[in-house]
Amino acid sequence: MGIIKVVGIGPGGKDDMTPRALKAIEQADTVAGYNTYIKLVNYLLEGKNVIGTGMMQEIDRCKMALAEAVKGHNVAVVSSGDSGVYGMAGLILELLLKMPRQERPQVEIVAGLSAVNAAAAVLGAPLMHDFAVISLSDLLTPWDLIKKRAELAAQGDFVIGLYNPKSHKRVHHIEEIREIMLKYKDPKTPVGIVNSASRENETYVISDLEHFTQEEINMFSLVIIGNSKTFAKDGFMVTPRGYEV
Repeated sequence: MGIIKVVGIGPGGKDDMTPRALKAIEQADTVAGYNTYIKLVNYLLEGKNVIGTGMMQEIDRCKMALAEAVKGHNVAVVSSGDSGVYGMAGLILELLLKMPRQERPQVEIVAGLSAVNAAAAVLGAPLMHDFAVISLSDLLTPWDLIKKRAELAAQGDFVIGLYNPKSHKRVHHIEEIREIMLKYKDPKTPVGIVNSASRENETYVISDLEHFTQEEINMFSLVIIGNSKTFAKDGFMVTPRGYEV
């Protein structure tokens, strides 16, 4: 029986990949992942069997990866960011736990730097207090439930990180979330938008809750909405922890 490691490769660049994640991929003889993420680690894949699939093929990809581990292979399943944050860790474990115990390969989850952390570092220190992360993708989660979670997080005065904020098909969802936030947050609440965090074409802008949807936002963006104490100054977005300074 082999081993399957579910590896978070970070936001994209090698500098943001942990040594443990790098070692897991280097030691693997088989690497599986979404084609876009496979390209990010292409420099590590020489001589390896690669299982690359497109969007919406996650179940098939994970089943193939598990099958290779059952055969005795050392398999790495890669996810961008952290594999346990909207990544493949949960799906691999769900599939693994349906298998008879004696047929399961060894499994290991390798943590990675999540996009919300990478984006926060670009902006300064917006996550210094309690925060929530919400994906606006309604592919696997009903939109009404996403809106409910956003409303409750806004009521709780959390700093809020938005994953998958906008796509070609979902152009109005971000506007609905903005309207929900404005019910509970000041229109001048700082909002940071980071595009392609830690990648070659990284950009960022700091706006406010009233105007942030006028900025460029896409599927490669991470949006961070501040709480009632968050401020923006001299290019930094900061949420005070509560120290007297």
